[in-house]
Amino acid sequence: MRSTTLLTGMVLISLWRPVFASEAVDTLLDEYRSEGVTEFSLEDGKVMWTQEFTDAETGKVRQCSTCHTADLTQEGKHEKTGKVIKPLAPSVNPERLTQIAEINKWFKRNCKWTIGRECTPQEKGNFLNFINAQ
Repeated sequence: MRSTTLLTGMVLISLWRPVFASEAVDTLLDEYRSEGVTEFSLEDGKVMWTQEFTDAETGKVRQCSTCHTADLTQEGKHEKTGKVIKPLAPSVNPERLTQIAEINKWFKRNCKWTIGRECTPQEKGNFLNFINAQ
Protein backbone atom coordinates (compact mmCIF):
# COMPACT_ATOMS: atom_id res chain seq x y z
CA MET A 1 0.00 0.00 0.00
CA ARG A 2 2.80 2.41 0.92
CA SER A 3 4.61 1.86 -2.41
CA THR A 4 1.36 2.51 -4.29
CA THR A 5 0.89 5.80 -2.45
CA LEU A 6 4.48 6.79 -3.16
CA LEU A 7 4.14 5.90 -6.83
CA THR A 8 0.87 7.83 -7.10
CA GLY A 9 2.54 10.86 -5.52
CA MET A 10 5.45 10.69 -7.96
CA VAL A 11 3.09 10.45 -10.92
CA LEU A 12 1.08 13.44 -9.70
CA ILE A 13 4.24 15.52 -9.24
CA SER A 14 5.45 14.66 -12.73
CA LEU A 15 2.07 15.65 -14.17
CA TRP A 16 1.91 18.87 -12.18
CA ARG A 17 5.06 20.44 -13.66
CA PRO A 18 3.96 20.51 -17.32
CA VAL A 19 0.61 21.95 -16.30
CA PHE A 20 2.43 24.69 -14.41
CA ALA A 21 4.58 25.41 -17.47
CA SER A 22 1.46 25.55 -19.59
CA GLU A 23 -0.10 28.08 -17.21
CA ALA A 24 2.85 30.46 -17.62
CA VAL A 25 2.74 30.06 -21.40
CA ASP A 26 -1.03 30.57 -21.49
CA THR A 27 -0.72 33.71 -19.36
CA LEU A 28 1.91 35.17 -21.68
CA LEU A 29 -0.02 34.25 -24.81
CA ASP A 30 -3.07 36.01 -23.34
CA GLU A 31 -0.89 39.06 -22.69
CA TYR A 32 0.32 39.08 -26.30
CA ARG A 33 -3.28 38.75 -27.50
CA SER A 34 -4.17 41.81 -25.43
CA GLU A 35 -1.46 43.62 -27.42
CA GLY A 36 -3.22 42.80 -30.69
CA VAL A 37 -1.87 39.42 -31.78
CA THR A 38 -4.66 37.18 -33.04
CA GLU A 39 -2.86 33.94 -33.95
CA PHE A 40 0.44 32.29 -33.09
CA SER A 41 2.37 29.99 -35.37
CA LEU A 42 4.47 27.09 -34.14
CA GLU A 43 5.90 26.79 -37.66
CA ASP A 44 6.94 30.46 -37.76
CA GLY A 45 8.62 30.00 -34.37
CA LYS A 46 10.51 27.00 -35.74
CA VAL A 47 11.61 28.93 -38.84
CA MET A 48 12.77 31.91 -36.79
CA TRP A 49 14.67 29.58 -34.41
CA THR A 50 17.15 28.72 -37.16
CA GLN A 51 16.95 31.99 -39.10
CA GLU A 52 20.29 33.75 -39.47
CA PHE A 53 20.74 37.31 -38.23
CA THR A 54 23.88 39.37 -38.77
CA ASP A 55 25.22 41.31 -35.81
CA ALA A 56 25.55 44.96 -36.87
CA GLU A 57 28.76 45.51 -34.87
CA THR A 58 30.72 42.33 -35.54
CA GLY A 59 29.19 41.06 -38.76
CA LYS A 60 28.89 37.62 -37.15
CA VAL A 61 25.90 35.49 -38.05
CA ARG A 62 23.72 34.48 -35.09
CA GLN A 63 20.78 32.17 -34.60
CA CYS A 64 18.86 31.03 -31.54
CA SER A 65 20.35 27.64 -32.24
CA THR A 66 23.87 29.11 -31.99
CA CYS A 67 23.72 28.64 -28.22
CA HIS A 68 20.65 26.45 -27.73
CA THR A 69 21.21 24.02 -30.66
CA ALA A 70 18.63 23.08 -33.26
CA ASP A 71 17.44 20.23 -31.02
CA LEU A 72 15.90 21.83 -27.94
CA THR A 73 15.99 18.51 -26.07
CA GLN A 74 19.80 18.73 -25.95
CA GLU A 75 22.11 20.90 -23.85
CA GLY A 76 23.45 24.01 -25.48
CA LYS A 77 26.51 26.10 -24.79
CA HIS A 78 26.81 29.87 -24.49
CA GLU A 79 28.86 31.12 -27.43
CA LYS A 80 31.00 33.59 -25.44
CA THR A 81 31.34 31.98 -22.01
CA GLY A 82 31.11 28.30 -22.91
CA LYS A 83 28.63 27.85 -20.04
CA VAL A 84 26.35 24.84 -20.47
CA ILE A 85 22.71 25.73 -21.09
CA LYS A 86 20.14 23.20 -19.94
CA PRO A 87 17.73 21.98 -22.62
CA LEU A 88 14.88 24.36 -23.44
CA ALA A 89 12.39 21.60 -24.21
CA PRO A 90 9.87 21.26 -21.37
CA SER A 91 9.58 17.56 -22.27
CA VAL A 92 13.10 16.93 -20.91
CA ASN A 93 13.49 19.95 -18.64
CA PRO A 94 10.21 20.52 -16.77
CA GLU A 95 11.55 23.73 -15.18
CA ARG A 96 11.42 25.49 -18.52
CA LEU A 97 8.58 27.88 -19.29
CA THR A 98 7.31 27.89 -15.72
CA GLN A 99 8.31 31.37 -14.52
CA ILE A 100 6.93 34.38 -16.37
CA ALA A 101 9.65 36.74 -15.09
CA GLU A 102 12.37 34.37 -16.31
CA ILE A 103 10.75 33.96 -19.70
CA ASN A 104 10.49 37.74 -20.10
CA LYS A 105 14.09 38.27 -18.95
CA TRP A 106 15.50 35.76 -21.42
CA PHE A 107 13.33 36.99 -24.29
CA LYS A 108 14.66 40.49 -23.76
CA ARG A 109 18.32 39.44 -23.57
CA ASN A 110 18.30 36.78 -26.25
CA CYS A 111 16.23 38.69 -28.78
CA LYS A 112 18.52 41.70 -28.47
CA TRP A 113 21.66 39.56 -28.76
CA THR A 114 20.45 37.32 -31.56
CA ILE A 115 18.13 39.50 -33.63
CA GLY A 116 19.50 42.89 -32.64
CA ARG A 117 16.23 44.15 -31.17
CA GLU A 118 13.49 43.10 -28.79
CA CYS A 119 11.08 40.50 -30.13
CA THR A 120 7.54 41.53 -30.96
CA PRO A 121 4.60 39.97 -29.10
CA GLN A 122 3.91 37.96 -32.27
CA GLU A 123 7.46 36.58 -32.34
CA LYS A 124 7.42 35.78 -28.62
CA GLY A 125 4.15 33.88 -28.99
CA ASN A 126 5.48 31.96 -31.95
CA PHE A 127 8.66 31.09 -30.03
CA LEU A 128 6.67 29.99 -26.97
CA ASN A 129 4.49 27.71 -29.06
CA PHE A 130 7.54 26.20 -30.75
CA ILE A 131 9.55 25.71 -27.55
CA ASN A 132 6.56 24.42 -25.57
CA ALA A 133 5.92 21.77 -28.24
CA GLN A 134 9.41 20.32 -27.89
